[in-house]
Amino acid sequence: MPGTLFIIGTPIGNLEDLSFRAVRVLKEVDRIACEDTRHTRRLLEHYGIDRPLVSYHEHNERERTADLLAELEAGRTVALVSDAGTPLIADPGYRIVHAARERGITVTPIPGPSAIMAALSASGLATDAFLFIGFLPAKSAARRRVLEEWRDLQATLVCYEAPHRVVESLRAIAEMDAARRVVVARELTKVHEEFLEGTAGEIANVLEARPAVKGEFTILVARAERSEAADEANIEAEVAALMAAGTPRMDALKAVARKFGMSKREVYKRVEG
Repeated sequence: MPGTLFIIGTPIGNLEDLSFRAVRVLKEVDRIACEDTRHTRRLLEHYGIDRPLVSYHEHNERERTADLLAELEAGRTVALVSDAGTPLIADPGYRIVHAARERGITVTPIPGPSAIMAALSASGLATDAFLFIGFLPAKSAARRRVLEEWRDLQATLVCYEAPHRVVESLRAIAEMDAARRVVVARELTKVHEEFLEGTAGEIANVLEARPAVKGEFTILVARAERSEAADEANIEAEVAALMAAGTPRMDALKAVARKFGMSKREVYKRVEG
């Protein structure tokens, strides 16, 4: 009988955020797979947990997955944790979860802390729809392309950023839309937790004025404001008229999107829907 793979969310800063259920399961499993054994051992020692640890990170994920699957198929139980937060969210783990499900092994999530949810819930930005895009690309051209792709999204945009790149990324967001409301959450659940709110340029200026920029950052960008004209316009008729005049379909979609400040994706949905 195969064992169970538990996906356990661990604290993103405050050790008190580990759930009672997570503590119990961590005490019961046969093995705990973690990014950094030294980091996870400190958490386990805090809760008096003494279970075998094995490293599982981006550099050994392929090889370690095979080993852990063999243990699971032999009936053992394995817990997967990340250094902070919920595994697989901008962290390794997809490979083993996918493989376990293919083999009929039970995969059980133990919900826990997530910087995305913590930041979003306290940001004051819309929460009915949001998109998490991980880390923005390090190269400026690629970063601009990503931001432009999601510029007209009718949802709050959420991403992580490293301290040495956060100002640069905020400048890029300001180039995309200088007036867009932005919230930056720093060091969530930790002693120096901080929320900065304003335009991307304003927040970049605040951080740039500091002697040093430190901590873990989550950036949230308000959703695009939909043009009132777009709500009232007959989008389908606009596209149809352009096509009747000889404009290729994709070019017509782009033209209508530009006219009403919408994304091509949204215009496509309106036309096809």
